[in-house]
Amino acid sequence: MASVVPLKEKRLMEVKIGELPSWIPMWDFTPKGIAGAFQRGYHRYYKYIDVKKGGVAGVSMVLAAYGVFNYCRSYKELKHE
Repeated sequence: MASVVPLKEKRLMEVKIGELPSWIPMWDFTPKGIAGAFQRGYHRYYKYIDVKKGGVAGVSMVLAAYGVFNYCRSYKELKHE
């Protein structure tokens, strides 16, 4: 028998599309909650950078995300060219 996980404790990849509108307001939007989210993201990202035999994989991921973000942001102007 599967145990039922409360919606608040589910991760993004475990949330179904129909549950998403009720899951987002459960986030902690206080300054402490936002700082905790940035801290968790930093630690999850840092494991790609802090390795014994490092490469450019972590930095290239950030640069690729930056490029995609800027392309999406300026798509309206670019599609007219």
